[in-house]
Amino acid sequence: MDIREYIDKKKKIIDKALDQYLPSVKTKPAVIHKAMRYSMFPGGKRIRPVLTLAGFEACGGKGNGILPVACAIEFIHAYTLIHDDLPCMDNDDYRRGKLSCHKKFNEGLALLAGDALLTMGLQMLSETGKTGIVTEITKAAGSSGIIGGQVVDMETQGGGKDKKELDYIVSHKTGLLFEAAVKVAGMFKGAGEKKINALAGFGRHLGFVFQLIDDLIDKDGYVKLYGEEHTRKMAALLTDRAKGQLNIFGKKAKRLSGIADLFLKRHS
Repeated sequence: MDIREYIDKKKKIIDKALDQYLPSVKTKPAVIHKAMRYSMFPGGKRIRPVLTLAGFEACGGKGNGILPVACAIEFIHAYTLIHDDLPCMDNDDYRRGKLSCHKKFNEGLALLAGDALLTMGLQMLSETGKTGIVTEITKAAGSSGIIGGQVVDMETQGGGKDKKELDYIVSHKTGLLFEAAVKVAGMFKGAGEKKINALAGFGRHLGFVFQLIDDLIDKDGYVKLYGEEHTRKMAALLTDRAKGQLNIFGKKAKRLSGIADLFLKRHS
């Protein structure tokens, strides 16, 4: 099974689980559950929960016991996207080729749908009984994480004036959830500190690569500061650093390594 097949297989498992966890559109109040489902399906590549599953396997984990954690992370990610699209934030009318939640429904309902997905994710994390994982994810999502990155992004009107500001935005708004998504896989498995730290380092570098490639595709962000050639070199360097973090896992990390290579090659 190549890495694309692996991701597709895991995505199907994740999508099925997300569908089962979400209240049906018949559950009262139906409109909020319609908005939540609208924002979740069809989703993107589900790369964050896929990374959680792959990280779990790298630590020797088997089965789908970690699936609730992976799905919780995707719910939290979806909440950030709904809120990012709101007129008071990035003011985007479309998400993944279809109307944003607030354009399909209304701003108030979009706000509440995001809140509902966030709280659902936190509930699922708390039900694992592993408080360390809850702490890790909430730190990544809070004012010292995603929210902090969004604040600076808003203050600088989308992108930062220099590398220091841009690094802060990317590491907080994008990178920390990548880092946490992989790190908690090791925590869930009960891996040692060295392996958990290695997963965190891998996720941290990978989050930056994800944004650098986004900027290359959109001709934005780092490309505006450094140009395409330098940005691509940065992405390649950080991919190598990410993969270097995986040496401690040997062949068990081949899926994570493959995902890193795929990130570097993506065009959309």
